[in-house]
Amino acid sequence: MEAVYEWPEPVVRVQTLAGAATIPDRYVKPLSERPKLAAVPVGSTARASNNIPVIDFASLASGRETAAVAAACGEWGFFQLVNHGIETAEEVRQAWREFFALPMEEKQRYANSPATFEGYGSRLGVVKGAVLDWGDYFFLHLLPPSPPTKWPSSPSQLRGKTEEYCAAVAKVVEAVKRAISAALGVEEGYMAAAFGQAAAAMRVNYYPKCPQPELTLGLSPHSDPGGLTFLLPDEHVKGLQVRHAGEWVTVDPVPGGLIVNIGDQIQLLSNGTFKSVEHRVTANAAADRISVAYFHNPQDDLLISPASEIVKRSGPAVYKPIMYREYKKHMRMLGLGGKSHVDSLRTT
Repeated sequence: MEAVYEWPEPVVRVQTLAGAATIPDRYVKPLSERPKLAAVPVGSTARASNNIPVIDFASLASGRETAAVAAACGEWGFFQLVNHGIETAEEVRQAWREFFALPMEEKQRYANSPATFEGYGSRLGVVKGAVLDWGDYFFLHLLPPSPPTKWPSSPSQLRGKTEEYCAAVAKVVEAVKRAISAALGVEEGYMAAAFGQAAAAMRVNYYPKCPQPELTLGLSPHSDPGGLTFLLPDEHVKGLQVRHAGEWVTVDPVPGGLIVNIGDQIQLLSNGTFKSVEHRVTANAAADRISVAYFHNPQDDLLISPASEIVKRSGPAVYKPIMYREYKKHMRMLGLGGKSHVDSLRTT
């Protein structure tokens, strides 16, 4: 698939549409894709009855949570990680809130393109006329790093606080990879070796208030294309939903926790033992919402295929090998599509 370097039509910032009484037709989802929204007040402390598993980081790092990790990755594809020791979360959220509050002309200096997606964006995929999501974002490569010019210069503390936060997350990532290897019953360093010179990126998601949240989505259903995602959720406004047992479950974030989910590459490596589960984000009529996603991905030019040790135990390889660079490009050009991207690699 050939790379595309320009958007197929002018990009509209969702933030500029938030004050209208209705949403443009370009954001109205088909009836079958519209969310069923429950009336939950902003800042409500009501707990969900069916929430993703919660795992203590200290126990995970010491090897005492192998069974819990296996169950979470196999049944949900998601878990919340608590007591991880990262202390800069609120500072990072606040810095990016200040960025999205800047005048539009300031943010436009960092407008992105489909060439790398680095910078200030408002859409995924390059299909002309596609139905769009109700959200803006800022995307940055961390390893290998984006050029300094891609980082916003304002607010002044944004880059320093973000890099400090991401360095802390990177340490947590290594412990989680070891735990996932143990949960799969392979060598402790298997995931690290399979990822090679791992890459990292981040996407700060900004979902403006929406006058008709029942008609649209902040982010369409998808599974993440990479290896692992560590999400710092909004501390006041819920919105992330995970598909579980055929239903959409609204995630109830644990205060101070990180939401961890399996990406498509771990589904491939595990031969389908662990699942990269569909998730989406709903819009909100009462408040803006922000979240910070840290992506840990395989080396671009490595061929990803089911682990031979797992194939010997569980049967034939379910997925065809693919280079991560090609997989990523496929998703970026076509946009979000549920589980269609990983399903296209099935051998049967």
